[in-house]
Amino acid sequence: MDKKNPQSPPQQINIELGEKEAEGNYSNLAIISHSPAEFIFDFTRVFPGVPKAKVHSRIIMTPQHAKMFLSALKENIERFEKQFGTINISNQLNEGGFGFQIPNLPKDEKIN
Repeated sequence: MDKKNPQSPPQQINIELGEKEAEGNYSNLAIISHSPAEFIFDFTRVFPGVPKAKVHSRIIMTPQHAKMFLSALKENIERFEKQFGTINISNQLNEGGFGFQIPNLPKDEKIN
């Protein structure tokens, strides 16, 4: 909104989506860290029986943009659930896990 003219319409932004970016990256685990100046979101995917995961995408935001992202995500989840029903989350969060679980192996056994 223009401060001089509060009636002016919001600025429109054209966003270009490249072919590679349009494919997207699947993620079932996000690691979030922060400093006083930024939030860092590392997106990865973990698979059963594989003890190592690679970060496939890192997004860095200011704290203000991270909070705006949280608000937009919350609003979109509410719209999704209104259209498709409640998203159920299993007890994984209560068990300390997220995404696929890494199997518990005897101490002397390794996964190659």
